[in-house]
Amino acid sequence: MLLSAVFPLQEYLRQRAEISALETERDQAQDRVSALEQERRRLQDPAFIAAEARRRLHFVLPGETAYVLVDQPPPLPAADAAAPVGRDAPWFSQIWGSVREADRPTAP
Repeated sequence: MLLSAVFPLQEYLRQRAEISALETERDQAQDRVSALEQERRRLQDPAFIAAEARRRLHFVLPGETAYVLVDQPPPLPAADAAAPVGRDAPWFSQIWGSVREADRPTAP
């Protein structure tokens, strides 16, 4: 009698675990839907679209003057600076280091 109840009990517990996992998945999907609906409402707001166009695309209204600050790029390394060589160096540095080593004359 006890053995005949084991399989249904296992099946019941498995189904309860599956239901719990599906409920969690449903709750996550509902949260995602809510976030997407909020994003949709925000994207339908003309003031938000204008602000994003000004921020991302540097749009200006007639009569305004736009200024864009550009960061100065970092200086390039000197041409004769030794490239890092070793296991910790990136692969392209290892290749460039081997090219430099091959270009140097060897002592007799």
